[in-house]
Amino acid sequence: MERVLCLAIGYVFGLFQTAYIYGKMHGIDIRQHGSGNAGTTNTLRVFGTKAGLIVFAGDVLKCVCAIVACSLLFGKSNPDMIYLLKLYAAAGAILGHNFPFYLGFKGGKGIAATAGLILAFHPSFLLVGAFVFFSIFFTTHYVSLGSLLVYAAFIIQIIVSGQMGLFQGMSQQLLIEMYGVAAFLTIMAYYKHRENIKRLLKGEERKIFLTKKNKE
Repeated sequence: MERVLCLAIGYVFGLFQTAYIYGKMHGIDIRQHGSGNAGTTNTLRVFGTKAGLIVFAGDVLKCVCAIVACSLLFGKSNPDMIYLLKLYAAAGAILGHNFPFYLGFKGGKGIAATAGLILAFHPSFLLVGAFVFFSIFFTTHYVSLGSLLVYAAFIIQIIVSGQMGLFQGMSQQLLIEMYGVAAFLTIMAYYKHRENIKRLLKGEERKIFLTKKNKE
């Protein structure tokens, strides 16, 4: 039951569509401009760096809030499942971001929300995730490539950390379940980025700069 509740709570938090709301405040539907995606990268392209950072912060925060809420509600009664429940809460938030029912299930790709997951999950994950993303981004200026490699690093790290005993008190059964949820999120992220992957392979992916170059 706790798993379902964490998913549901996370989904409700994920419905706060920062990019869509920001666009509407400026008279447009962000999904009808740029790449058509309601997320940070498209906001950068359409509105510029300041707007992109605002949207990024909002999407990170909603996932963090979902994780904190579920940890407070269920953590004390389920100490052995706390990391699993955090992951379910984050999964709900990412699903709500990607597939908001009130926008025809057309949202974003879940990367900024995933940054919220990494931020609130465990300190070591934040360090690795930040290093992977920024080293790739500032080298290539491909947000999509950095995001995809962060997910690859995340699932590797969660499995290695789990088997090395980082998540104390979790049974092997719970660990395997946690790996399954992480794998689902990774597969979904790669699916949502399928067009980006095609463009990367063709050398046609658009680069992103933290300057006015992105603004259309």
